[in-house]
Amino acid sequence: MGEKEEYAVILDYLPNGYPLEGRMMPVAQAIGEKNLSLLQLVPRRGISLQLKERVYIGEGKRDKIYYILGRLPREKLTESAKGQLQEFVEKYVTENEAVFVEFFNKADAINTRLHQLELLPGFGKKHTNEIIGERKEKEFSSLEDIKKRLPHIPDIRKVIEKRIIQELTEMERHNLFIK
Repeated sequence: MGEKEEYAVILDYLPNGYPLEGRMMPVAQAIGEKNLSLLQLVPRRGISLQLKERVYIGEGKRDKIYYILGRLPREKLTESAKGQLQEFVEKYVTENEAVFVEFFNKADAINTRLHQLELLPGFGKKHTNEIIGERKEKEFSSLEDIKKRLPHIPDIRKVIEKRIIQELTEMERHNLFIK
């Protein structure tokens, strides 16, 4: 599953644990910075975590996190965590623009009937063919470049953000951005 997460960003902190589980164990909902893994973290005793706080979860001594409880099942995501997730993903897309430009330059067919680009919200055969045609002439250099050369396609940033959130919160048959 690729590299292990070293850092995670807190999406929600439940000092008394999940309301319906009866265990009063504090738990944090977090997202890994590298693989965007949704995680449940247990803080050290006496530690209170803040939303958006970046915590170390790698090997060795962790100052704030006692242990990683495991993956966070999507149905357990709190409303607060979903709001934070949106913000985190917007920042992530901006900071990793090159990865997404590369995706638009290299995206390929999944099978004879379906192309990776068609999995993007609001993209069908028409937008997919326009992107493929345009990138054959010259690879895209930035998300802005895609927007300039294909002004009528949906806002690329928003489309990528929407797809990442979709992959994190729903069961998808094919994932483009989440491992």
